Amino acid sequence: MNTKQPILAEHATGSNPSIEHMDDNGHHKLWRRFLLNISLVLLIFTLGAFVGMLSKHEQLITEELISRARAHFKDIVLTRRWNASYGGVYVEKKPGVVSNPYLKDPDITTTSGKTYTLKNPALMTREISELAKKDGDYQFHITSLKLRNPDNTPDLWEQQALLEFNTGIKEKSTILSADSKTMFRYMAPLYVEEKCLSCHQDQGYKVGDIRGGISVSFDITHIQKSSEQNRILLIIITVIIFALLIGIVYYIIANLYRKLDDALMKLREMATTDPLTGLFNRRYFFERLATEVNRHERYGHNLSCIFMDLDHFKKINDHYGHASGDEALRTVSQLLRTRCRSQDICARYGGEELVMLLPETPLEGAKKMAEDLCQQVAKVPIPTPNGSKFYLTASFGVASFSNAATQKDVTADDLLSQADKAVYQAKAQGRNRVVVANP
Repeated sequence: MNTKQPILAEHATGSNPSIEHMDDNGHHKLWRRFLLNISLVLLIFTLGAFVGMLSKHEQLITEELISRARAHFKDIVLTRRWNASYGGVYVEKKPGVVSNPYLKDPDITTTSGKTYTLKNPALMTREISELAKKDGDYQFHITSLKLRNPDNTPDLWEQQALLEFNTGIKEKSTILSADSKTMFRYMAPLYVEEKCLSCHQDQGYKVGDIRGGISVSFDITHIQKSSEQNRILLIIITVIIFALLIGIVYYIIANLYRKLDDALMKLREMATTDPLTGLFNRRYFFERLATEVNRHERYGHNLSCIFMDLDHFKKINDHYGHASGDEALRTVSQLLRTRCRSQDICARYGGEELVMLLPETPLEGAKKMAEDLCQQVAKVPIPTPNGSKFYLTASFGVASFSNAATQKDVTADDLLSQADKAVYQAKAQGRNRVVVANP
């Protein structure tokens, strides 16, 4: 045993806590925080996907409705253009047919005596609108800010649209709900063409001016209900997908956690265990020793230490071989493990030196344990590679900090030095014995 080097030199230089002292609670908190972050990322991703799909769904519906409204608007404009290309269309003035009061001399009488009245584009548009409204498919309304016919007076929404058309807006649409119905409204401007001037030149219009507009309305209640059902279905699908993603991710992370936990346990074992004997290593022993000495200083608890050195170990290696020497260390270490309590620390100090740290143990208890071990070591047969057996002995030194006389400023060096000196005395007195240190 080398007493020239300070016993706690290794402990003094090891300022970082070892792996086995990692806070398990903090370890679990780290994993929980990681799972929470993953869950938040998945939630954001899923919500983003949901909002994107919902937005795209709403966009497609709106585009389809606008496309339908544009088609109706174009049909009306084409019909008006056809009418205007002939300067209006005369129809027979049968009972119920009223002449247009806003046209000059709208009626003509043929040589056969029949009377015909002129249906200009505006009047034709209004009458077709009334027919469409009766059929219930859709309805439209021709209107203007400069009116000839009060029946074409714009409502508030149409008036706002007409004002916006004058600022350059090409079309306007909206969805309105009233009387348990949902209506889609669309409006686009009407431009003055050459054929229109015959009726509207006196109002100061010229070709290309905005004469007014036509608003198209149709019922989309059933579309809104279907859209709402699709929205609910999309929410359900999104929740299911999110739950599946969370489940899959949690399963993967749980497996990863178990594997990393196993790897961490192996690292802890490697960092704290002597590979030959299976006892704790020197570094871990010093960390626990410092902790227990601090507890002794604070609370005055008993703290004992047993130092043991295998006798004539060099001769065993020389005579039986190093494999037999290793087997002797393993056998004696196994004997120590069987005698250790859960709070005791059994470690390989170095070479053939083993040490036991016994918290809450008075000097007499440590002495009794050392004497029992001394007898048991001498009785344990050590096998050799050639099938023979041999026996060995060990020298023990016992030291203790008593709670009856707690000392301040005691150090781990004090306890180990006393046990170390006691081992030397045991060897000097003939080996295979126990010597108690004199504090």
